Amino acid sequence: MRYQWLLLPACVLLLAACQDRTPPSPPSAPPPAADATAGGAQPAAATPWSSHSVWNGDLNACRQGDAAATRDCLLQAMRTAGASAAAISAAEQVSSGGELGHVSAWHPHEGIGVATVEYPFRANTNQSTRLVDAAGKRIDVDADPTTGELAAVPAVRSLLASHPAATLFAPAQSVGSAPLDGGGIRLIYQTPLRDCHACADVAMLKVGYDFDAQRRFVGKALVE
Repeated sequence: MRYQWLLLPACVLLLAACQDRTPPSPPSAPPPAADATAGGAQPAAATPWSSHSVWNGDLNACRQGDAAATRDCLLQAMRTAGASAAAISAAEQVSSGGELGHVSAWHPHEGIGVATVEYPFRANTNQSTRLVDAAGKRIDVDADPTTGELAAVPAVRSLLASHPAATLFAPAQSVGSAPLDGGGIRLIYQTPLRDCHACADVAMLKVGYDFDAQRRFVGKALVE
């Protein structure tokens, strides 16, 4: 009888312990993997021109044979010579317009990048100038400045009418700069008008290329 009384409390305690024990929670599911594109690297934009875009090297291999003066030959010659990725990218952009070329020099001027573009396979006028603004936009100062917004300017029309046999002969030459309101800057280039390539200059066309205080290109204007 004494053993029965001893066993009863033990059973009660054991039953209470079993009732208080709760089953363990199942392991929580791992969080979903992050989207590989969310917050990841974005597609690279075209490499902006800079001093790293400059290359000068031997292109004799592209002046003869079946590969003479081809875009593929130019780019391969640059790669073989150890040109930087920026220089090759710039050459690809220059050559996409049909003429083969590469950036051969670079210098900053009044906060604007000034790039010299070399056209190694031209017969004449082997260089031109590009102005590169803070956003990477390139402005060709040797493109015909009388097209676009300047075509309707009376002074431009009068100048061309005064010399009907003359044409513009690049390259344009830098002739200075002038400050603009609000901290902007105007870079001034002039291009000669001649009756032939070897003829004397009959006039000069001056064009100002305007940039705001952040050195973004905002337009061009005739400079009289």
